[in-house]
Amino acid sequence: MLDYNGAELGVVKTSDALKRAGEYGIDLVEVSPTAKPPVCRIMDYGKYKYEQEKRKKEQKKHQVQIKLKEVKFHVNVGDHDYETKMRNLKKFIEHGDRVKLSLMFRGRENAHRELGFEVIKRVIADADPYTSVDQMPRLQGRFVSAILVPKKTKI
Repeated sequence: MLDYNGAELGVVKTSDALKRAGEYGIDLVEVSPTAKPPVCRIMDYGKYKYEQEKRKKEQKKHQVQIKLKEVKFHVNVGDHDYETKMRNLKKFIEHGDRVKLSLMFRGRENAHRELGFEVIKRVIADADPYTSVDQMPRLQGRFVSAILVPKKTKI
């Protein structure tokens, strides 16, 4: 049995341990039930559970949430639009998010799908210094999509 202060009391009868815990005004908690004899500790169980929850919340607070952002392109994207979309892509990557590139074919653009793949490859090449490709460009119906992730930096 362990005392409230963490001092080892040795093997004590259950009734004596409960009496001691009552003197302190706190709980007798079984720490290791499989040990021979079972190990118990005198502690404030409510305070212990509260501190565990507090620690869990603190760990959750410091976790980084990775989101999937999407940047949409068209085959005939203008230079200015392209630069704006690239700025947004860089901002998302710097924030640590994954970025899905999607390009939609409209009407007659379906006849020239190679132009769509060229646009996506151009984006991948321009973003190469700070991204790596997680999913290569692939055709899904009327869409071409690829996923970029931030590059791992060596510290």
